[in-house]
Amino acid sequence: MARERPTAASGSPAPCAGRGRAQVGSRKPFPNLSFACLSLQLPARPPEDGPRPSGSNAVWIPAEGSGLTTFLKVLGPGYLVAVGYMDPGNWATDLAAGSSYGYELLWVVAISSLMAMLLQSLCCRLGIASGLDLAQACAQVLPEPLRLPLWLLAELAIVACDIAELVGSAIALHLLLGLPLPWGVALTALDTLLLLLLQQWGVRRLEAVVIALVALIGACFAVELLLLQPPWEQVAQGFIPQLNGFSDGRRLFLAAGILGATVMPHNLYLHSALVKSRRWEGEHQARHQALWFSTLDTLVALTLAFLVNAAILVLAGGSFYQRGGEPVADLSQAYHLLTPILGTSLASLLFGVALLAAGQSSTLTATLAGQVVMEGFLQIRLPAWQRRLLTRCLALVPAMITVILLGDRGISQLLVLSQVLLSLQLPFAAIPLVWLCGRPALMGDLVAPAWLQALGWSSAAVIVVINAGLLISTGTAWWHG
Repeated sequence: MARERPTAASGSPAPCAGRGRAQVGSRKPFPNLSFACLSLQLPARPPEDGPRPSGSNAVWIPAEGSGLTTFLKVLGPGYLVAVGYMDPGNWATDLAAGSSYGYELLWVVAISSLMAMLLQSLCCRLGIASGLDLAQACAQVLPEPLRLPLWLLAELAIVACDIAELVGSAIALHLLLGLPLPWGVALTALDTLLLLLLQQWGVRRLEAVVIALVALIGACFAVELLLLQPPWEQVAQGFIPQLNGFSDGRRLFLAAGILGATVMPHNLYLHSALVKSRRWEGEHQARHQALWFSTLDTLVALTLAFLVNAAILVLAGGSFYQRGGEPVADLSQAYHLLTPILGTSLASLLFGVALLAAGQSSTLTATLAGQVVMEGFLQIRLPAWQRRLLTRCLALVPAMITVILLGDRGISQLLVLSQVLLSLQLPFAAIPLVWLCGRPALMGDLVAPAWLQALGWSSAAVIVVINAGLLISTGTAWWHG
């Protein structure tokens, strides 16, 4: 690892968010990097007793505010990240798991969500303590030869995520409006215009739109579960870990897909940048308060994402597996089966509306994360529309080929495969994150305590073991097949 530059005095903290660049390593710090994920400049930090910033993406948080008022001002970044945890790729893996094994893999959803909460809280800690997002910190602290490979892996994860969002939105348009899938894919590719419009509103309005979409998705599945009335005792048993079933390659494949769909690698880069949109009065003194409120925002948002993912799996398990049907990994098939199974067309309508909302809201994640990753690793800053078109074009080619040649079944397989690819990329983001959060020269007095580092390394180890098992299982099946 590149040598870290020690702080001026023992125990003195690294610069906090908004106070400039953490001077770590021998590389030249990135010039004038602002909250680039929205392509808008943050204002310069005012004096402690100076005027509050206004008219930008910075959200000013006064020191004298009440706990509830402060939390409402902090609330937002967690939800921009959480939408990536309930995108159409999650739907495909949860439907496949529920329809194939009932409620048995609910514990995988729960464990993955807890790991996501842990890793995203470390992202908050890194951004607040160092003033760097994960991509910037990796570029400055890790050895130079690692910069390009880590960037390429992050970009691959972003494209895999965008494939899921592109395909999921196209399927939703097909189900709700009857639009042919190729036309849906092409139309969804133009959502760049909608994204650019939302960005012009500023970060708070953008967060409000995303929170509204998350609430819509949650409300749709709450009604679905009321219609289903699943056996809650069996649902509860699904949260008990069952490791003996992982000798089944299919079960392991779906577990890795759930892990990749839940703990998305590009969200780690994004969240460490999003927390820097909050500017605290008396920033140095407010560092611990900022970390506490940002972590709370993360936990609340990801708890909602967990409930949505669990609801999708329960819906699949109760509607398809419990009724003796064939495994359903096809979103279109699930849409058409819900009406006769639950006895009302409302079930299919809510499913389609929630799918469209999930695809459109989570498309923000790939774009914002892409800008953070490209600028952090390569110091290249593209306008938002150029970055969006680049990512979407890379995702459009495999999606369109799959739709034209393989149809609905191929689309569903592509969705699950994209989530497995995310799982395979995850260690290359999670391991640097945990390592960086344990560096006192970078983190100052917000360095992760030993118990938190132990949990972080344990989570990274679980990810590596699951991925290794998946690769061994797949390789064995291929060799004997």
